[in-house]
Amino acid sequence: MKLDSNRPDFALQARRHNLENMQLKASTWVELLQLPNLYSFDEALLLCAVSEDEWLVWIPDHGEALLHRRQFR
Repeated sequence: MKLDSNRPDFALQARRHNLENMQLKASTWVELLQLPNLYSFDEALLLCAVSEDEWLVWIPDHGEALLHRRQFR
């Protein structure tokens, strides 16, 4: 497969593909797409996978939360 780097959306497509196929693991910081409250941080620490699409996370100034993969990147 040949990649066409002249296309303006080349970098965006590559990044989106990498995020979808990224293997998540515990002790990784992820960026939250929506804050659980006004005072919480915008990042969360992955604690453990609850299911294929859900993770137990710790959010500074908020505490533990259960998040779906769509809620962070």
